Amino acid sequence: MAEVKRYTVTAALPYANGGIHLGHLAGAYIPPDIYVRYRRLNGDDVLFICGSDEHGVPITLGARKEGITPQQFVNKYHELMKKSFEAFGISFDIYSRTSNKVHHETAQQFFLDLYNKGVFTEETSLQYYDEQEKMFLADRYIQGTCPNCGYEKAYGDQCERCGTSLSPKDLKNPVSVLSGLPPVLKETKHWYLPLQNFEPWLREWILDGHKEDWKTNVYGQCKSWLDSGLQPRAMTRDLEWGVKVPLPGTEGKVLYVWFDAPIGYISATKELRPDDWEKYWKNKDTQLIHFIGKDNIVFHCIIFPSILHAHGEYILPANVPANEFLNLEGDKLSTSRNWAVWLHEYLNDFPNKQDELRYVLTSILPETSDSDFSWKGYQTAVNSELVSILGNFVNRTLVLTKKYFDGKIPEPGELTAADDACIRAMEEAPKKIGAAIESFRMREALTELMNLARLGNKYLADNEPWKVIATDEKRVKTVLFLSLNITAYLAALSEPFLPFSSEKIYGMLKLERCKWNEVTGFLLEPHHHLGETKLLFEKMEDEPVIAQINKLQAIKPKTTAGTNTESEKKSPIANPKPESVSYDDFAKLDLRVGTIEAAVKVAKADKLLQLKVNLGSEVRTIVSGIAEHFTPESLVGKQVCVVANLAPRKIKGIESRGMILTAQDESGALKLLQPSEQVSNGSVVS
Repeated sequence: MAEVKRYTVTAALPYANGGIHLGHLAGAYIPPDIYVRYRRLNGDDVLFICGSDEHGVPITLGARKEGITPQQFVNKYHELMKKSFEAFGISFDIYSRTSNKVHHETAQQFFLDLYNKGVFTEETSLQYYDEQEKMFLADRYIQGTCPNCGYEKAYGDQCERCGTSLSPKDLKNPVSVLSGLPPVLKETKHWYLPLQNFEPWLREWILDGHKEDWKTNVYGQCKSWLDSGLQPRAMTRDLEWGVKVPLPGTEGKVLYVWFDAPIGYISATKELRPDDWEKYWKNKDTQLIHFIGKDNIVFHCIIFPSILHAHGEYILPANVPANEFLNLEGDKLSTSRNWAVWLHEYLNDFPNKQDELRYVLTSILPETSDSDFSWKGYQTAVNSELVSILGNFVNRTLVLTKKYFDGKIPEPGELTAADDACIRAMEEAPKKIGAAIESFRMREALTELMNLARLGNKYLADNEPWKVIATDEKRVKTVLFLSLNITAYLAALSEPFLPFSSEKIYGMLKLERCKWNEVTGFLLEPHHHLGETKLLFEKMEDEPVIAQINKLQAIKPKTTAGTNTESEKKSPIANPKPESVSYDDFAKLDLRVGTIEAAVKVAKADKLLQLKVNLGSEVRTIVSGIAEHFTPESLVGKQVCVVANLAPRKIKGIESRGMILTAQDESGALKLLQPSEQVSNGSVVS
């Protein structure tokens, strides 16, 4: 079969109720930008699609709060996000929006196609209604007490504290967000997608077809959903703002936002390529790839594919490389608490430092587990890696060439064995970086890029041209000729990761932009004149970093000053000093790393989850009292630390063979203890 050379790449449509923060970038925008830039350099036919998701209840709530219309509300945030992406260098082919006419028409036609095929079921049910506002309440218009964790401001679709998926009727003491009054139940009719009918096909397509090539966190979450049994999901809502249901007698009803939003990828493609859009969505030689955060896995792997499959004319996603979550300074990013670093503010505070942020975020991408961004970590990475490794090598090479050979590339002499080894390592770099990108391992790909810069630094340090120039100018010519060609490789291979810096290096070398397959042999020839040398990166000083830290500290709630306050006494981490144990006692523990392959709630036990944990040589059943802090689907695919030699114990009739290690923070929330990088199941923790 011929290699596929056409790609439709989508990035999750950001919700038009705020700006873009670092979690968004690390989850769904930097990884596809790296991938797409690489594909383009390979000469592939690629469309990179995104746009603002502008429908749904939070939009109407936000507009109501600001005293403007929903259209005015989304206009404001659409422009903010679009400009932020452009300034940051995210290379969308189109950044559209779901309030466009072409999108409404496309989504409505999609609905009608499925309706005419008899895919939907019609159901009349009792739903909450606000008698004062005279309207049915969508899930997000209802707040109440979460039955799982007791949080008093859980929404009717999800508890934002514990992450549990809910329906409005699950809430205790529900009230309308609009009026603050308890709602009443009233009959209404909606059209449902009977997801349970798609289970056999989804099992074959996902569980059999993508076990090897999808990421474990994605595959595991899909398996957990399927094992729990799928339920019908309403594809319409009682709202005024959104895509109108295209059926007679449906005034006041719109399409469910998770029906219309993914169709936004298709309508944006139509907008961009009106004459040949179908080849990117209906041609079997096209690969469709969705880049998303883990909270969107169910929609992109189960609901949207079921809709596409039911339609019958569209290709299905070949891969959905979802990332986990990025935390900020050890705490969960939160738009509602403003606990975030906003992209538009970063671009204002750090002008012309897009690549610094792109580099740092790529180096800590939450590819297999949650990761953490800190400003001190940002400063360290910029100074010790970008400045000291990549920038230092490029600058030294160019400055030495200017100094010794007036900026003209010298002619090399006879190559030594060390030179040959350096050249072989150079020529391996494009293969290693490309293979990692194609497997969606962007952190590994970035590491390989930096290894090339490290190779250059070591090569210069080993050969010491600044010393040798006095006795062997011919040798210095060879050393700088090779160093300049390593620099040219860095210009070409850094483009997916550091596009602004790549352009700077090309300019300093006066070299034409290269395709990926052209990065071989020597890219620079003797006697070529270099351009003006400039510093590639500047050292990040303490002052701007401290200013960012202070900005965040001003956001965080202040604790009572002093010591031994009541709040500190109640703090879950303010525990008395533990008693000492001997090393021999500690050494008896067998701590190993395992991957959670399945997770379900234990019947009649609100706090217990039954886990299947792969420890390499075996799969263990472990019962853990963490159900108040984690949903089953959020755990599947995560690597955890396990006490593997704990004596078996029956809990609620289930034999538990081990213990999951967790830590409790000052808020009382549990955190899994996880390896910072993916390791083999069964690896010993020491």
